[in-house]
Amino acid sequence: MRVKHAAKVSVLALALAGPALAESQSDEAPATIWTQDRLLGENGGMPKALSDLGLSYGLQDINEAWSNASGGRRQIQTYNGLTMFSVGLDTKAAFGWEGGTFNVSAFQIRGRSLATDATSALQTNTGINALGTTRFWEIWFQQLFAGGAADIKLGQVSLDTEFMTSQGSSLFLNTMMGWSMYPSANLYAGGPAYPLSSLGVRLRYRANDNVTILGGVFADNPPGGPFNADGQLLGSSRWGGNFNLRTGALAIGEIQYAFNQPTVGEDGKPKPAEGLPGTYKLGFWYDSGTFFSQRTDSAGIPLASPYSNGDPRRQGGNWSLYGVADQAIWRPAQDGAQMLSLFVRAMGGPGDRNLISFSLNGGITLKDPLAMPERENDTLGVGLGIARLSGGAIGYDQDVNHFGGNIPVRSTETFVELTYQFAIAPWWQIQPDFQYVFSPGGGIVNPNNPPRRIGNEAIFGIRSTITF
Repeated sequence: MRVKHAAKVSVLALALAGPALAESQSDEAPATIWTQDRLLGENGGMPKALSDLGLSYGLQDINEAWSNASGGRRQIQTYNGLTMFSVGLDTKAAFGWEGGTFNVSAFQIRGRSLATDATSALQTNTGINALGTTRFWEIWFQQLFAGGAADIKLGQVSLDTEFMTSQGSSLFLNTMMGWSMYPSANLYAGGPAYPLSSLGVRLRYRANDNVTILGGVFADNPPGGPFNADGQLLGSSRWGGNFNLRTGALAIGEIQYAFNQPTVGEDGKPKPAEGLPGTYKLGFWYDSGTFFSQRTDSAGIPLASPYSNGDPRRQGGNWSLYGVADQAIWRPAQDGAQMLSLFVRAMGGPGDRNLISFSLNGGITLKDPLAMPERENDTLGVGLGIARLSGGAIGYDQDVNHFGGNIPVRSTETFVELTYQFAIAPWWQIQPDFQYVFSPGGGIVNPNNPPRRIGNEAIFGIRSTITF
């Protein structure tokens, strides 16, 4: 066992040394496996004849290991894996159609959920975790018009690739640093976001170098099932073929203001901005579907009452307002990699028909934390997530106790996350991660020890990402 362990350490040490060895060569040195963007080389090894026809592809493999070291319902270790594949077609290169792009993407998802099996946290530890299957994800066509200032996208689309996004939060592994807690809890099946998507149309207009406007209308319920059904494996949703249009519509709009963004110089190389870059976004969404009261039944009686008919009162529509801010606050050299940035994203809406009434993510990231040329693509981050239970959900718990129950009254779940992304090579990142969850589930009862709450959780994980 000791010999095998030493061999693994030696391989990792060689991998860590690879970028440093490449940096020591001159700028004119040919690309090596440690400096190329993809493991298989330029265009991922695709033959030039296919590239000339406008074809491109993406292939990325993510593998994770997790451990719930303390708290939760029990302490276990889990594995998660995700392989992502996409194919794109440039219509101009393929058959002379200017400004068009076809895209098809698919997933292979595997592994076990730490949240389901051990932690019961609302803000789950990893954004790649989902029910295991192989499925199509997005299938769409995008067309530029107005001289390239605008474009329209039609097809099966996932909103989390363009709406509500934060550059700073994308470093972190917790699910809610990607698709926010508010829509995850309050939309049908979590909304049109990984690992699901919905039929719809999205319009984008770049008013000038600083302002971009996004808007779209999508089917609100990707799998088409009941509100409380996760739906990832419901019928044809298992393979991504459920193009549901039988329920409500989800309308979303966002305005973005960006400044001091990097540009491309005349030599085709990235050119850093003169000032500190920032991006600010304001948005809203409205869902026309039917939603359900967290506290009262169709007759207006508390759901916790022994006289309740158990049928939650129906509410017409749902909505939210949100804001996102990404701002660099320190960069010692304009042309250097090192930069300190802040981010925050907040979202809220009505509390009578939603489990969560307010969610917030925030944090700080430091690029090139070691100030070493060979580690300039590393990133350190400290983040925070807050999910506030709605007044309706809290009121339900209070009603349960009023009618003779004995359960904790839920309030707020909070997590902190510390993560470090090692850039082993441009195509390979390894990322150890630590998360601590306060009041999992907002303070829900521990089924193994009622009426006590589930204990605070210390979660350790590591992710490896390879781009082929």
